[in-house]
Formats: sequence, C-alpha cells, structure tokens
Amino acid sequence: MYVSTRGNYEKVKASEAIKLGMVPRGGLFVPESIPTISMEELYKIDGDLYQELAERILKLYLDDYSAEEVKDCVINAYNTANFECESMAPLVKLKDKTYILELWHGPTAAFKDMALQIMPYFLSKAIKKVGSEKEVVILVATSGDTGKAALEGFKNVPGIKIIVFFPYDGVSKVQELQMTTTDGNNTYVVAVKGNFDDCQSAVKDIFADTGFKGSLDSQGYELSSANSINWGRLLPQIVYYFSAYLELVKKQEIEPDEKINFVVPTGNFGNILAGWYAYKMGLPINKLICASNENKVLTDFFSTGVYDRNREFKQTNSPSMDILISSNLERFLFEVTNHDAEKISQRMKDLNTAGKFTVGEQTKKDIDKILAAGFASEKETLAVINEVFSNEGYTLDTHTAVAVKVYNEYVQKTGDRSKTVIAATASPFKFNSSVLEAIKGKEAIRGKDEIDIVKELSEVSGLPVHPGLKDLDQKPVLHKTVCEKDEIKQAVADILEIK
Repeated sequence: MYVSTRGNYEKVKASEAIKLGMVPRGGLFVPESIPTISMEELYKIDGDLYQELAERILKLYLDDYSAEEVKDCVINAYNTANFECESMAPLVKLKDKTYILELWHGPTAAFKDMALQIMPYFLSKAIKKVGSEKEVVILVATSGDTGKAALEGFKNVPGIKIIVFFPYDGVSKVQELQMTTTDGNNTYVVAVKGNFDDCQSAVKDIFADTGFKGSLDSQGYELSSANSINWGRLLPQIVYYFSAYLELVKKQEIEPDEKINFVVPTGNFGNILAGWYAYKMGLPINKLICASNENKVLTDFFSTGVYDRNREFKQTNSPSMDILISSNLERFLFEVTNHDAEKISQRMKDLNTAGKFTVGEQTKKDIDKILAAGFASEKETLAVINEVFSNEGYTLDTHTAVAVKVYNEYVQKTGDRSKTVIAATASPFKFNSSVLEAIKGKEAIRGKDEIDIVKELSEVSGLPVHPGLKDLDQKPVLHKTVCEKDEIKQAVADILEIK
C-alpha cells in the first residue's frame, strides 16, 4: 500500500498511486514499507540480467499487478527495439575504481528513458485496474529531458493525452527540437516564459486545484503525471542501481557484498532517491554522492540542514539540473524521519510561504551517514570534460561532468577510495555546444548551429550520433505554443477545450 508524505489521504494500492500521479490534496505517494531483496539470490541471475532484475524488483512494489502483468511491462519496455544495447544500461570502466553507468541508450538519449519506456504500461494497466473510464491527461513540467522521454513513451497510447511544459530559452536547442518536432495524435508541447520551477509549481497547483479538476472531470478527463513526483516514474530507476552492482560482481571488479559509492547528478532529487531505495532494499552502498551545478540548493541543504530556494536562479551549461525546488526531497525527508507526516507538512508549508525550511540535528546526522554532496561551476564542468577526454579518451556530457568533478573533490576531502559508479544521465550529443567547446575551445562553436556542431562532435569524439538525435533539423516543428508562466492552467484548458 502507498501513503501520503503529508498524511492527508487514505492508503491506496500501487495502481491507484500510479494513476493519480501525486496526492490530490498535496504530497507524494511512498510505499508504506520498503521491501528487501536477497543479494545472494540476485548473484545467481544469469543471461538477460536487466529484464529479470526488473521483474524481481518491480513486483515487490506492485502488489496489485500480477507477475504476468509485470513481465509484460518489462518485456515491452526493455528490449533492443527501444534501447541501443542489450544490457540497457552498460557500465564502462573509466579508470581504476571508477565506472560510468551509461543511462542514455534509450530512444531520447537521456536517463529518463529508463523509466519512461515502462511507465506507460504501468499506467495503462492501472487505469484498467481502477475501472476508470475517463481519458487521462498527463501534465509534465520538464527541465529538458523528461519532456521528450515522456512524449516518446506516451505518444499514441489510447485513452491518454500528454501536455509538456518547458522553459522558453531554458533548454538546449537539441532538447527543444526533440520536443517540438514530436508527432503523435495525443501530444502537446508548450514553451513557458519562465524557468523550470515556474513550470513545476504551476503543474503542482493544477493537481491541487479541486475546482479546475472538477471542470476536467465534467468533461471526461482526469489528471496524472509522468514527472518523478509519480511513483511509477521513480520506481523503475531503482533497477539500474542493482544492475550496475551485479555487473561489477560479474566482471570480478568487486567482491559480492562489497560496499560501493554512487555519484548522481540531480536537480529534482528523483534519480538519487531511487539509489537510496535500492540501499534500503539491501544493496551494499557505502555513500550516495549528490552532485549539483551552480543552482546548488541541494549541496547547501546537505551542508547546513537549511533548504533555501530564496536565491538567484542560474541558467547553466547543465540545464537539466537548473532547479531550485527539488520535489523528491519531500519523499526522502519523510523516509528519514520515520514517516513523520506532520513534520513534512509543516516543512513544505514553510517552503511554500517563506521559501525555506530547516531540519533537526538528528535528521541531519542520519542523512550524513549515507549522503554526501557537492557542486561544480560551469567553468569547472567544461574543464572536467576536457580533462577526461584528454586523459581517458571518454566523452562526458555536461551533467555527468558535474558528477565527476564532485566525486574528485569528495575523494580529496575524505580519502574514501571505495569503488565508485558515476551515473551518466545524457548523451554528450544532447549538450553538444558545451561539450565541443570544452574539448576544442570557444572558437570551435563560434558561428555554427547545433546541427553542424553535432556532426563535428561526432568526428572529434569518434562516437556515432545517437539515433534519437539524428536529422532533427529535417523534421517539421509541430508545436509552436508559447505562454506566460501564469497562463499554464489556461493553456491546459485551451488544449482540452474546457470552458
């Protein structure tokens, strides 16, 4: 069963939590208890590691889905028609004790595919299970990657419409073209004159607006979400932490049950939270290292115990982390305070009214046992890309470069030499201008458009252009709607023709 982080909603089954997306009265669904899994049993898995792992882990959380239903979701999502490689998320050795977990081999070249290729199957089955006859409208706020991954996952799915909001001039050109050229008979994309937090806050407000939801209901619509506020989006991400660990054991890079670190570049805290759930399930993790860019609200929080979004918002060269309100932190705090819903409600209220909240000394100590944090500036990000390319011959995207810099700093500070996996969250081609600039200097990109830069980056790096990013400039732009940040609700009403 699933409970609300704010204690304001009855317990629901997995299918209901996934269909609703977030708690209708505000808050997020989390499992009432976290299941554990035997590592000894997992060590015996052979052959199609990712698929079998996914089945075993997912069914622990999806009590009202049959084993056959879970298997059907897994087979339809994790296959070589959707992913470039058979392992889905290959592990590459960067240097001694450091490995890169490539999470970008799905159709949109970002780690969001790992969850958004399977989530539509979860949701379609959930709709049937709860007996809903309404058309589901998925609202998505994106800082760049979730939008395209969600569009790709949900396009042409019967009984579902998907509306994506992204910050106008706040994503890379490639990310923008990925979204605005999306076809499908149920897809809508809107550029918002604001930042990601404006998009995310507006979407959350719509979910909590009972009057507006009543209007939608009367027209035969109900809302859901494909952001990581939806448990069905976060759950599949747990799998690749286990897959990375088991691959290290299989390659005899680590001993069974040896503790390792994971470094995760994150803005909304969903990706690293999935790693924490893996840890609570029994995965031998020594430290989870949270990597931020110059919008370092999470780094500051983990350093001080004060979460304060009252600061300048910066547009950086790692735009998918340009976030000041990290939604999934609410889930994490609920878990580390032993499901103290009253405390979480007050903190979220403080965040909403004063823009900040503070956690107690004991909570801070509990967090410090498992989690470390750091950040990288834009200049440092480019320097790391250059350094890793020069020394290791490996091409990082900007977000993964942030993680590498934070990890290097962590090692210098702590002396911790545990084997470490760094989550690579996007193909370098998604952020081609910054990556090519890092490798060859500013002159290499001056006066060139992104499509030319993609081709040059392919030549310089020796990597083929990701299939999901090829010929974007040849595709027609199908979505041209732009709105102000206070017009998002009206944009939804206009798309759905709600009076």
